[in-house]
Amino acid sequence: MKDALCKRSVLMEEMKEMKDCKRLIAGFNVTGQQVSSCGGHPLKGSLASLGAEACRRGADQIWVRDGSQDDEEHENVIGQIKELAKEADEPIFAGGRIKRLEDVKKYLYAGASAVFLDAAIPENVDLISEAAGRFGPEKIYVMVPDENWVRRAPEYARLGASGIMVPWEGSEKSGKEEHLLEEIRKLPPEGEQPFNWILLSLGLKPAGTPALAAALKEPEISAVVLNPANLDTEDFMELKQHLKGCGIPVDTFESSLEWADFKTNSDGLVPAIVQDYKTSQVLMMAYMNEQAFEDTLRTGRMHYYSRSRKSQWLKGETSGHFQYVKSLKIDCDRDTILAVVHQIGPACHTGNTSCFFTTLAEKDYRQTNPLKVFEDVYQVILDRKEHPKEGSYTNYLFDKGIDKILKKVGEEATEIVIAAKNPNPEEVKYEIADFLYHMMVLMAQKGISWEEITKELADR
Repeated sequence: MKDALCKRSVLMEEMKEMKDCKRLIAGFNVTGQQVSSCGGHPLKGSLASLGAEACRRGADQIWVRDGSQDDEEHENVIGQIKELAKEADEPIFAGGRIKRLEDVKKYLYAGASAVFLDAAIPENVDLISEAAGRFGPEKIYVMVPDENWVRRAPEYARLGASGIMVPWEGSEKSGKEEHLLEEIRKLPPEGEQPFNWILLSLGLKPAGTPALAAALKEPEISAVVLNPANLDTEDFMELKQHLKGCGIPVDTFESSLEWADFKTNSDGLVPAIVQDYKTSQVLMMAYMNEQAFEDTLRTGRMHYYSRSRKSQWLKGETSGHFQYVKSLKIDCDRDTILAVVHQIGPACHTGNTSCFFTTLAEKDYRQTNPLKVFEDVYQVILDRKEHPKEGSYTNYLFDKGIDKILKKVGEEATEIVIAAKNPNPEEVKYEIADFLYHMMVLMAQKGISWEEITKELADR
């Protein structure tokens, strides 16, 4: 298989850039506690669970329109976006209830990667320049009500927006579709930064239609927001395979090596070691034949070959404990695959997280994995918060409250500055460790996890 743009590189040390991919975005409306698709279909489940599932099934991004009618509902939606950002790895577009710059900040701080402003609301247009200047143009998009607003794109670009979302019916029978695309084709002005055009499909379900393929072939169109209502039967990975067959550059998995390049055993199999993408915990070991490998690439879900049953199987097909591929690598001898996955539920048929739960021999050792150390200390702090212990300094800080915690964080930060002026680096290490402890107390007080911090750093 040839390497190509937009294909998730597997069996390689490094991932390829995917800037030129056409993106498929799962679209959701949220009003109060009710979540619906961008097409208005009511959905069962929370925004976090539905959005995360769409991403696992191949969606490249998530689009969330806040349909709240009052401030209380708005805060509820902000909370749901926060939960979504914890569960989903893919970027989030959010917007819908923006009156001032503070509202833009709320969406971004909740975990959105970008915010869209409604051009039909004059106050939103007035915010474009200020929001782009404050947060960066790449974080600001404009949503227009219909194709008649397309001609105003140069104005929005000059104000600082990086893209436009425009409603699109997605019907090959509609003359409106061609008219919209024709208006967009006319637009790229000389000397202006090329716009990201995103089609907002209000009714199209994720199925391979000629209209969708034709729209994505347009060089100006970077993405389409789709209705994820049918994810039980049709997922985004299947749709991408259809689009790939139409010559559309989309983000799919493709191996840098042919199966014939692998060193198989006498049965034509290659062992696969499976590792959790968040914790790096080894989950299980199984075997793959060529068909299982090809199906894994095609669907983004781990398939194996059972030596006892002499048949192929999809992990999670009966249990629901699917393994969604994050990366595949091959060892130096090309005879063992390392699969890094997002595991749903336990990996082991016994109900244990990992199949490797029986200790044969062990020696005490000091944990030096930085994130593991941070997480372990943080868990102790959380335990003190939930189960106070007499004489505990941590509980003393919690008892005194946020002002005392902030005072200590400030003091320890100052101690780092003072220590850094001295020639002995040991002082700096000591003071940084002290600061990090007090910072974790603050994190626990505010309900912020290390996972959220590392995710924020990874997005920068």
